[in-house]
Amino acid sequence: MITPVSLGTWPTPLEAAPRLAARLGLAELWFKRDDLNGLGGGGNKIRKLQYTCGQAIAVGATTVITSGAPQSNHARLTAAAAARLGLSCVLVLAGPPPERRRGNLLLDGLAGAEIVWSGERPPAEVVKAEGERRSAYVIPFGGTSPTSVQGYVDCGRELRAQLEDADGVEVVTALGSGGTMAGLVRELGPQRVIGVDVGAVPDPLATVAGLLVGEVEPGALRIDGTQVGAGYRTLTDAARTALEVTARTEGVFLDPTYTGRAMAALLAGSFPRGDRVVFLHSGGLPGLFGHPEV
Repeated sequence: MITPVSLGTWPTPLEAAPRLAARLGLAELWFKRDDLNGLGGGGNKIRKLQYTCGQAIAVGATTVITSGAPQSNHARLTAAAAARLGLSCVLVLAGPPPERRRGNLLLDGLAGAEIVWSGERPPAEVVKAEGERRSAYVIPFGGTSPTSVQGYVDCGRELRAQLEDADGVEVVTALGSGGTMAGLVRELGPQRVIGVDVGAVPDPLATVAGLLVGEVEPGALRIDGTQVGAGYRTLTDAARTALEVTARTEGVFLDPTYTGRAMAALLAGSFPRGDRVVFLHSGGLPGLFGHPEV
């Protein structure tokens, strides 16, 4: 068992959202505020990085390398975690460099990460080559690995401690690289976790099931695929509406890629659910400033 490093402030708050609950016709709605966990602007990747960075330190690594889109929250938080731990950080970001650095990309540089643009090459190919050349510890896409799933087992246990009658609550989360949903499912059970696909991986069901082999039947996983729209990097009309509704009812800001899509699914009623819901706020606020069309 890997000993995690400490990178955040725990437990994260659980906040009631009565005005938004009323709009949704819910008896109870809470935000699990994993955007308020302390490091590098906050976000769900910190729980995973506590385990992956723990692995890196355990094997004596001095450099970590990972990949993502230009506005990757995972890349930002990997850079921040490396700075906190005194490690060098290399980020391989997809495509060519943009004309301007903003949003998460600006913060990557502030944290001291070296950025390598993959251009027309697949980022995973560039990570492999750069990782070997630099003898760097490779943190997988989205920070998701069988080990890092434990980060959201920890979150599930926090929820049990924070809620009365926790067994009667369903948790709604954005589903990107799969580790957040997988950890929650491991702790809370597949019937109580709903993942909203954001289009980050080609087959989200296989991705989550692959992290839970032998633990859960794939058919038991609850995944909503209605919010992908034109693709992961696009801002959908439904997500824009979700950003506005959430900000104007509860004063809570979501991001355009992950939590915006997850809230859009909740607003649309596109999956069956009970009347007591926890919405996992997985962070991503800097991404708002990388999407000028918001």
